Amino acid sequence: MRSNKKLTGITALTMIFCAAAAASGAEHAALMKINGAIGPITASYIERAIKQSETQKDVCLIVQLDTPGGLLNSTKEIVQSFFASPVPTVVYIAPAGATAASAGCFITLAADVAVMAPGTSIGAAHPVTIGGGGGAQTGDEVMKKKLENFASTFIESIAAKRSRNVEWAKSSVRESAAITAEKALDLKVIDLIARDVPDLLKQLEGRKVNGKTLQGTTTAEIREVTMLVREKIFQRLWSPEIMYLLMLIAIYGIIGELSNPGTILPAVAGGIALILALFMASVLPVNAAGVALIVLAVILFIADIFAPTHGVLTGGGIIAFLVGSLMLFDTAASGFHLSLGLIIPATIISAAFFVYVFGAGLRAQFLPVKTGKEELTGKTAESITPITAASGKVFVEGEYWNAVSDEPVAESRKVVIEGVQGLTLKVKPLTKE
Repeated sequence: MRSNKKLTGITALTMIFCAAAAASGAEHAALMKINGAIGPITASYIERAIKQSETQKDVCLIVQLDTPGGLLNSTKEIVQSFFASPVPTVVYIAPAGATAASAGCFITLAADVAVMAPGTSIGAAHPVTIGGGGGAQTGDEVMKKKLENFASTFIESIAAKRSRNVEWAKSSVRESAAITAEKALDLKVIDLIARDVPDLLKQLEGRKVNGKTLQGTTTAEIREVTMLVREKIFQRLWSPEIMYLLMLIAIYGIIGELSNPGTILPAVAGGIALILALFMASVLPVNAAGVALIVLAVILFIADIFAPTHGVLTGGGIIAFLVGSLMLFDTAASGFHLSLGLIIPATIISAAFFVYVFGAGLRAQFLPVKTGKEELTGKTAESITPITAASGKVFVEGEYWNAVSDEPVAESRKVVIEGVQGLTLKVKPLTKE
């Protein structure tokens, strides 16, 4: 009986180990999600995911993408990572409503397999958007043309390497062409249209990628590669809302320090916020006209503190600030925009800040002195002792002061303070006149 029980126990353990081994031997597909601007953090995230997927021998790496664009340098790094990846890379533009604009178009075309969900779009790969400068900051026309030619050649080489529609790829750069998922499939810009990730894995089964046939994707388990905490923080920073708030903090901090010199904290906070905002401006498509209107609003707010316009300049500043905030990002080229729920409170707070906080601090610097020795000049005092050109004492503002006078003054007489010389007051007798 005991031997039978032992055999039964051994058999059970063997079945458990076999099941565990079978489970561990199941195919896995790595999944990572990119939502937002393409930048250095995105490039390092994808590189890390490829290395991790290679180590764990995943059947493929799926990059679920939804981006309005990003940096050209980071895009180049991602393309190079895809070309060198030993693991098949699949870019999946999803969910419905997602877009792979600008840098996202380059990344999608560079994948081994390009897939889109129904209701998504791809294109508008103009190099200005990739550079994150906005249409109003293109600068020199010659440099703009050079950048456009480079981007066109770059995307042409990508499309040719992956055997995709080269002519459309070039038009996405030169003409900012954008198309839907169905049209992209017809033009051979992408390879598949999938409703969701399981449908995608099912369609990948048996597909040849780089001379190899994908097997086991239908039953593969999804293993999500998530962002590290630091990656999430920096990725979140690259949003129009965060940049807008940083810009406001920079304005409040620097202007606050100018109105109240020596506070230090506003200057430090404003300086850090300004540097971060400028860094983000290299990624996000900032519109120079929007920035100019916000700067104009600040000038109008300050000018109204000194000019007797009865609030006319402040009203103009509010309008300029509101319109500038709406125009701050090149929405047509990138899809970035700020909500009215953020812009309206920011406009009200900014107007109140300049009218009440900054205005009060600035006006205080031009008020006459109300404390200290300078305040005593012109005031009346009473002589405590006879006052001569050499010595004497007076009582003023609850204090005893040494005093001198060119005209002799008797005790208990009223005198007028003419000036302060160190700790001695210069006085003269108070006449009826």
